[in-house]
Amino acid sequence: MVIKIFKNFFKKIFSNMFKSKKHIKLGFYGPPNSGKTSLANRICKDFTGEEMGSVSKVPHETRNVQFKEKVDITYKEKTLTFKMIDTPGIATKIDYEDFLKFKIKKKEAKERAKEATQGVIESIKWLDDMDVVVIVLDATENPYNQVNITIIGNLVARKIPILIVANKIDIKKANIKKIEDAFPEYEVIGISAKYGKNMEEFYESIFRLAKKI
Repeated sequence: MVIKIFKNFFKKIFSNMFKSKKHIKLGFYGPPNSGKTSLANRICKDFTGEEMGSVSKVPHETRNVQFKEKVDITYKEKTLTFKMIDTPGIATKIDYEDFLKFKIKKKEAKERAKEATQGVIESIKWLDDMDVVVIVLDATENPYNQVNITIIGNLVARKIPILIVANKIDIKKANIKKIEDAFPEYEVIGISAKYGKNMEEFYESIFRLAKKI
């Protein structure tokens, strides 16, 4: 009887250890206002019924790393468990004056700029913890800039699987080809996080990348 209890005890421990390894750390990276939180919200809403964070037209709305510890994503009758990590937008320069354009008072604007700068540092630190990273780019903007090149360079150095998402394809001036041409060695998926367009293709790509880790 005692031996059986011990066997069950250790079986439970090893089972939990195995389960924890199945929690894939999925990070969302990209410049401010590209739609990282909108995409994270879309996924969470699809599979948990809850959103992950607030979104706004004001840049750097997300200024701290946000988590959703357990999101079970099902695609074609297969389920994977993800720990979702939504990171603040990465920028080379954050000026409090950028916030004044949105009628935010000077004191609050300076505080936001300080928090956003700290958020960028936090985002970069978290790179070492990621299993898979989705780089969310605004398909209406020029993708070939220092921020995007730096993010991708850091991920390549760490050998972390990457998926590039061209978001906002619902907007008329969106241009997925520009993003494909800028980063030809990576898979690019065009989506609209706002309206849920092409999400099936997105989930397929995430499951394919998850096999590489």
